[in-house]
Amino acid sequence: MSEADGHVENTITGGIFFHTVIQGRDVTVQLPPRITPALSGLPAPSPAFTGRDEHIATLLKDLAPKKIRTPDRTPDRTPEQRPEQPGQTPGQTPGQTPGQTPDQTQHQRAVLVSAVAGLGGIGKTELVIHAATHALRQPGWFPGGVLFIDLFGYDSALRLSPERALESLLRALAVPGAHIPAALEDRQRLYRTVLAHYAQEGRRILVVVDNASSAEQARPLLPTDGVTAALVTSRHTLDGLDARLHDLDPLDEAASVALLDQALRLARGDDDTRITDDPVAAGEIARLCAGLPLALRIAAALLAASPARPVASLAGTLRAEHSRLDKLSRADRAVRAAFDLSYQLLDDEHERLFRLLSLHPGPDVSSVAASHLSDTDPDRAEELLQHLADAHLVEPGQVWGRWRMHDLVRLYAREKIEDQAERQAALERLFDFYRHFSRNAATAIISGRFGEVFSTRDSALDWFDAERESLVASVFLAHEEDFLDYAAELPHRLARYLDLRRLFTDWEATMRISHAILDGSGYVEFEAGALDSLGMVARELHRYADSVDHHRRAVAQARESGDERLLARFLNNMGLALFQLRSYDEALAAHDEAADIFQRHGDHLGFARAIDNSASALRELGILDEALQRHEKAIAECKERGAVETAARISTHLGNTLHDMGRYADAVTAHEESVAALKKLRLLNEAAHALNNLANSLRGAGRLDEAVLAVNESVALHVLTDDRVGQARALNQAGLIHMARLEYEPAEERLREALEAVQGTPDSIDAAYAHANLGQLYALTGRPEAGMEQLQIAARLFSALER
Repeated sequence: MSEADGHVENTITGGIFFHTVIQGRDVTVQLPPRITPALSGLPAPSPAFTGRDEHIATLLKDLAPKKIRTPDRTPDRTPEQRPEQPGQTPGQTPGQTPGQTPDQTQHQRAVLVSAVAGLGGIGKTELVIHAATHALRQPGWFPGGVLFIDLFGYDSALRLSPERALESLLRALAVPGAHIPAALEDRQRLYRTVLAHYAQEGRRILVVVDNASSAEQARPLLPTDGVTAALVTSRHTLDGLDARLHDLDPLDEAASVALLDQALRLARGDDDTRITDDPVAAGEIARLCAGLPLALRIAAALLAASPARPVASLAGTLRAEHSRLDKLSRADRAVRAAFDLSYQLLDDEHERLFRLLSLHPGPDVSSVAASHLSDTDPDRAEELLQHLADAHLVEPGQVWGRWRMHDLVRLYAREKIEDQAERQAALERLFDFYRHFSRNAATAIISGRFGEVFSTRDSALDWFDAERESLVASVFLAHEEDFLDYAAELPHRLARYLDLRRLFTDWEATMRISHAILDGSGYVEFEAGALDSLGMVARELHRYADSVDHHRRAVAQARESGDERLLARFLNNMGLALFQLRSYDEALAAHDEAADIFQRHGDHLGFARAIDNSASALRELGILDEALQRHEKAIAECKERGAVETAARISTHLGNTLHDMGRYADAVTAHEESVAALKKLRLLNEAAHALNNLANSLRGAGRLDEAVLAVNESVALHVLTDDRVGQARALNQAGLIHMARLEYEPAEERLREALEAVQGTPDSIDAAYAHANLGQLYALTGRPEAGMEQLQIAARLFSALER
């Protein structure tokens, strides 16, 4: 059992596989049965929208599937004899979705990517959101939903690299984090493969890529399957995307006035007729705002904030502000003038919060985080944020209590920060807040100790879920801003959460920052702890040699420091990695040394974990009686101290040893106790492994019907927790159970699924077992040559694993 936290990104070579998708020479995809919330997460369109009917119609024309006449068939060719296109099923017309008859064939237009370009604040995002909303309402156009991502291309602090954007999109498409490769090209191939298979299953998706700064940033996110469609926005004309280009011009005066009127009536009701009552002044505001919707909405917000203010008064004020900035271009002048006018109407308290919000590193900010940035009471901060939202200087997030800034507004707000001492103090308060809450959340998750911040484990997990992007971004910002103590510590507070959520890219990136800062610092607990954490990540990702290397370095540093408590923990984790390398003697030695140190220092739970791990090594070495004694002693230690979770983990290890001793009924009891406790603790991946062990012992006891139920639940939980190696082990077990039931077809199906599950995984003993089990199956079903071939493959794999 593991002693620490940590995780890292997954790099897969020779093909890419996750539990429902394989990418390589042969591609097989089994999609989730329903659209996930991530595929229906398009931001809500603004009800105040006008002047873009022609653009909407053009975009919809390109997005719409177009019926074409089925090609004539030549007399000497049947449908089955026609040449097939790559990826086309026999008899399928090009462009035809599987299951369609020829006269239902849909053919997409040659151009499936539309790129909308225009000035900042001109309404590009709003246009594509409205177009996407219209398209999604059309039956059959996009049954797979929509993927929306903001690349923050013009904000250097928030800009998403194509790699990180692809990770986000792949997760939205139900790709497990454990199976997202590291390299850009690999992520791009996997992403496009998944989109293509959604389309092939009749679940075409619309991809919306917002706020790209260049073709290079957007290109990897665009589909290439000839079916999936995409909308892209940028301030630049992205003529390198092979896309239909749409240049968005400012609104004309009539549309601008109409937008002012709509926005004001939405805010104040239809009785507010100030815009129509003074068309001359309204027209002047429209001209001064240069037809930019962002500036127009701010102007409407200024009028809404002052119900008695005449339109002519705002026009005069805006005119004066506008003329001061004559060195700027007309469009920039309009936006900056609107910002300046809104900013000047803020009191000191609102001004200060507005400026400091621009320092926040994440894509949105919570009211509580904003209160720490500004050193303001949380309730007061939320009031101020609501006022800023009323002025359109911030925007409410998708959930209450979170807020976003338009990138132009954020850049403007940053320009207003002149006091560097104020800036540094605000960042320090923010980092202190995140550190304090992360410490408490990590404690709640790891040890179950609750305090004033989090009263339950679930509330701690919810907080991490909401703040994860901001926390990860804050590590990078703190590193850049030389808040090195914070950047070094926070990854260790995040590690257990990132482990639970299997967010490997974030885990590795943040932990590497921590180790880079601490390397050679002499702070062994964190420096060596970072190595130990990275070792655990590598082990979880089945990179066992890397794992052992990280742990050996951590152990060496702990020995040199003389810190025996750290040494014991690192030795125990190193033993687990050695166990996975099947170096059982070395693993036993590491666990025994760890157990001695834990016992000497009175760490009873550490001692229990170490002797339990040593017992597992003894079991593999065939020393079963001693292994049993150690398991029982470990469980007794845990029960005496109320360590329910550790006892539950040990119980299934005990069951494995009892199974190997032929005591199947006792093994079943031990596994059942483990499963029940782990489920209650919501440790689903651990419960999945225990269920697989239970199925094995039920098979040994001849209780095959119960074994089938247990192993099927194990497979389902491994899928849910993105553990493909665990899934392969459960599928192997399922194959054996079906063989015992003389159900040879489902047995073969399960064993082949096991091989798919570990495709591309190096040093996979589970692949060797699957081939060996298939060899046995083929021998039983009268296919000796095929059986011999499978057994030879298994022998080669086992031999390679022994080297």
